[in-house]
Amino acid sequence: MIETAKGVLNVSLIAALGEDASIGLRCLVAGTNDLMKATGVRPTPDRRYLVSWLMQIIIAGRAGGLDVIDGVCDDFRNIEAFERECDEARLMGFDGKSLIHPRQIEPANRAFSPSQSEIAEAREIVRAYAQPENQGRGAISIGGRMVERLHLVQAQRLLARHHLLGLAGV
Repeated sequence: MIETAKGVLNVSLIAALGEDASIGLRCLVAGTNDLMKATGVRPTPDRRYLVSWLMQIIIAGRAGGLDVIDGVCDDFRNIEAFERECDEARLMGFDGKSLIHPRQIEPANRAFSPSQSEIAEAREIVRAYAQPENQGRGAISIGGRMVERLHLVQAQRLLARHHLLGLAGV
């Protein structure tokens, strides 16, 4: 959990430990409440004073091959605010959100689960790259859109996460 100013400053060194399988680091979690306490940053509905630190955590986590989880939303009664934070976190690149109340489970699952169209697109990309004529190619065309190998990796990751969550039949 990245929850201090020193943690943010050293997040790339911490995340690099994810490359060593013997250490067992698989995930970074943004400790937003502790970061605000440690720095004196005041909470705002849009979290504008935290965003740069959150993005540092995300980029370091990705560089280390780690999942990255957003911090908690303290106002567990305000589901609309929680949903906004979840939507923002997903757009920022977070894989999930820390929860502190059962009412937050369903909105978090909804925000961080891939949509049916995302699943269909991922399956289409995987199928297209599996075609003999596309194996080994760096980029292909699907429906008039350029699709690169990086999209294949993203599609495979999305489908693996979808399967891991037990949603493969959905």
